[in-house]
Amino acid sequence: MFSSIGPLEIIVVIVVLLLIFGPKRLPSLGKSLGTGMREFKDSITGDDKDEKTDAAGRPVLTQAQADASIAAPQTPEAVVEPAPEKRG
Repeated sequence: MFSSIGPLEIIVVIVVLLLIFGPKRLPSLGKSLGTGMREFKDSITGDDKDEKTDAAGRPVLTQAQADASIAAPQTPEAVVEPAPEKRG
């Protein structure tokens, strides 16, 4: 009965999805579906990550970590003084 899904069936499914959700919502639906599948796979395989990262692989800070980094005092090496103006 469902022995093979051909290109015509895939096109019909895509057209139906476009009619139901519209072209503006499809990317967000795909992204949420991919995120859900990735989280499910990680929970099944046991790949728990202590540190969350964004799409570029950079660590994502919590609100407390972000507040602490903003409130941290600058060291003297980090402070740059403007060069004196030459008059002449």
